Amino acid sequence: MTRPPVHDALDERQFMLAVRRLADSLSYGSDRSNFLGSGVEYVQSRAYQPGDPVRSIDWRLTARTGRVHVKEYEAPKRLPVYLLVDTSASMAVSSRPLSKYAWAVQLAGGLALAALNRVSPVGILDCGERHIDLRPSLSRSQVHQWLHALRRVRFDESTTLARRLRQLDAILPQNTVLIVLSDLHDPDALDALKPLAHRHDCIVLELRDPAETGSLGGGIFRASEAETGDAFVALGRDRWMDLHAAAAPLRKAGIDHLLLLTHQTFVARLRLFLRKRDHLGRGSR
Repeated sequence: MTRPPVHDALDERQFMLAVRRLADSLSYGSDRSNFLGSGVEYVQSRAYQPGDPVRSIDWRLTARTGRVHVKEYEAPKRLPVYLLVDTSASMAVSSRPLSKYAWAVQLAGGLALAALNRVSPVGILDCGERHIDLRPSLSRSQVHQWLHALRRVRFDESTTLARRLRQLDAILPQNTVLIVLSDLHDPDALDALKPLAHRHDCIVLELRDPAETGSLGGGIFRASEAETGDAFVALGRDRWMDLHAAAAPLRKAGIDHLLLLTHQTFVARLRLFLRKRDHLGRGSR
């Protein structure tokens, strides 16, 4: 495994174009719930009350009953979105031109802009040691500043994913969409996610490098763990980790999970995954 460059291969303009293309492609759900107001989908009619606008009168029902009724519509509720980006060292090492880290930043940027396009406030947390903490807002300039800061790769960060999740669990007062972008090297992350899934809409996008999912070839090699520096010896024929180890416990906890391999084209799969959530009405718990 080799370290990627400090930035990915894209310059700032190319990077933002890539992020905007992702934003145009991705949708994370309708975030709808039955809040009555001025919306686009008819819900019911009720008796007229003083102050109701004339344009909302249900003329057919009024003519049929002889009493004035007005139409009510479903107003979409835009849930705040928190993006938790794992910036720890294990995300930055890579056998491919684009590391898990580079993909996580691009994907988070695309999801953030997609949320802003839907007028959903976006908050961003790093899950390393940078203390990036952008509370939900509708500011595109803040998102752009965050993306610029996040593109600078560090190789000395430990994962703080579980700690960040527990911090959120203590402060989030309302239903929120939580999107985790991580390789899930934090062994406590699942236990930290479970209580959040009872009150919030949780999504985990798990990123894996191909070198983590299969053999590296023959022979014996020495290596060190990216975040702790602990040395180990392994055989190239060994499988480093089970690809699907996280899937079953996450789904059992009610957490939507998608595995993304950095050597495969996965944007179409991610788009389908998110659109299926939209069809199933996730995000309106």
